[in-house]
Amino acid sequence: MFTEKEYLGHPVFEQLETYSTFYDNLSSSIFPIISVGTGSVINIDTYVYISMQGTLDSIKEILSHERINDAYTLLRKYYDAAIINIYTNLYLDDYFNIDNFVVEKIDNWLKGREQLPNIRVMNNYIQKSEKVVPIYRLLHKDKRYSELRDRCNDHTHYNFYHNVLLNNRQMFIDKKVAMLNRFAKDLENIFILHLVYLFYLSDHYMMASDYLDCLDCGIAPEPGSQYLVAPFVQEIFDTVIKKNRMDLALEIKSKSEMRLG
Repeated sequence: MFTEKEYLGHPVFEQLETYSTFYDNLSSSIFPIISVGTGSVINIDTYVYISMQGTLDSIKEILSHERINDAYTLLRKYYDAAIINIYTNLYLDDYFNIDNFVVEKIDNWLKGREQLPNIRVMNNYIQKSEKVVPIYRLLHKDKRYSELRDRCNDHTHYNFYHNVLLNNRQMFIDKKVAMLNRFAKDLENIFILHLVYLFYLSDHYMMASDYLDCLDCGIAPEPGSQYLVAPFVQEIFDTVIKKNRMDLALEIKSKSEMRLG
């Protein structure tokens, strides 16, 4: 039988902590970078990443109580948040220009005047964008993401009876280890999807603080320092993206001027 100690020692808990810390660091790192195309005086993604960090922390808490079914429902929420963030960044990049200084659809969403389209519409928008075709093709060269989405929906809607059982911590389930392994891989795939799109579209989000720190201090930045990569970004790029999806890592490096290792 899988003991409670073994359950709480599963690598998924450390994985969740790593991803949560990354979003916390990213939120702080991009704070000075103003989001063009909106009326916001701060980077709108700052609070998006704090929210995503909160979702990961909630997943960790729920999983610690062996509610795997509930954790999958929150995993779907995390997946949706990733798609929303990719869509808003892509939409702003598409429509912001000197004659359209404020992109109305996104600005209205920020001010609570308009809802964003549903997830299917946002997914289709990303899929049809020529700007991210190489990334989209690599991500969807197999069925992992469609199958992942189906799993999340199965848990959210109790599509199968075994989904019900995975929320009962008193019941012995012989597949509990396998379910945690599956959950950890699904979590990793969503995290990778979010980051590769984000870094492909907004590679300046990878930037180390050196360049902006010099400007804040009135010091001329070192030539090329705007291309230095933040250590926490390089670490996650090495340990998660390159380790698991070298094809995606190479595509990002081929497009970006950032000095990724």
